[in-house]
Amino acid sequence: MSNELATILQNSPSLVQTGLDEDTRAVAGGATTGNKRISIRGGVFRKMVGGKEVSAIEDRHMNVVIVKMAHTASRTFYAQAYKEGEKVSPTCWSNDSRTPDADVPTPQAKSCDTCQFSAKGSGAGGSGSACRLSWRMAVVLPNDPSGDVMQLVLPATSCFGKEDNGKWPFRPYIQMLANNNVSAGRVVTRMQFDTKSPTPKVLFSPAAAVPEEDIGVIQNQGKSQVAEQAVKLTVYQQDSSESPQVSTTPQPVQVEEPTPQAEAKPTEPVVEEPVLRNQEQVQAQAQKVKDVGSILNKWATKD
Repeated sequence: MSNELATILQNSPSLVQTGLDEDTRAVAGGATTGNKRISIRGGVFRKMVGGKEVSAIEDRHMNVVIVKMAHTASRTFYAQAYKEGEKVSPTCWSNDSRTPDADVPTPQAKSCDTCQFSAKGSGAGGSGSACRLSWRMAVVLPNDPSGDVMQLVLPATSCFGKEDNGKWPFRPYIQMLANNNVSAGRVVTRMQFDTKSPTPKVLFSPAAAVPEEDIGVIQNQGKSQVAEQAVKLTVYQQDSSESPQVSTTPQPVQVEEPTPQAEAKPTEPVVEEPVLRNQEQVQAQAQKVKDVGSILNKWATKD
């Protein structure tokens, strides 16, 4: 940072709170380094700033408050082989996991559910699908709700599945809260590694209620530009004469992106695709789910 800019920011600290406009992000491209994210690489929670690790948590769990979530999972398909240390751009992608985004140069199909690469068994070694699902959200730390908004990107193995002893994959966890009439931003959420999984997999559970005095702060954080950017899959495309590159637009906290298909391991667990349920199924599940209050009490006694 130049001395001049440092002086300007010192005199006008609100500048960095307004976020970057679309033109600045587009021109800066991969040169920006202010993004904050959480990585689960190696089964460890790591805070990353500008692509560099700044801290790691040795505990197997981490508490956060979810301030904003993408409404659907996203998809990315890599046709190119993965090479260590080399950026590989996705060939096709979708923010809603239903149809390719409008700016995809070569869509692989008209819809994701009819695409050969989203079919089970299309991944490397016949495991999973070649087109990877992931889910984006924005989180803050419960002890600093007005602090950094960080992006969290979950791989499919952490998004779908069944309850395991009071811990849920992400979407079933949100469904459990909804069945009990509790909004995600009203509870402190505990992220915990599944030690039985051969690859990094995170499960979720409620840890405590968000203090009433922090509710307004959490809601404002969810409306911020940083939170809005955190829940979007953004792919930066260079000049048509060059290969497109994945954008590193300043987006807060991000768990590992799905790797290109050549990097996928045959031992990776197969994740069932989410399916629509009718109202009777929803009510039946709601009856089986424990009351959130009792779950919170259980965690409180454990701690």
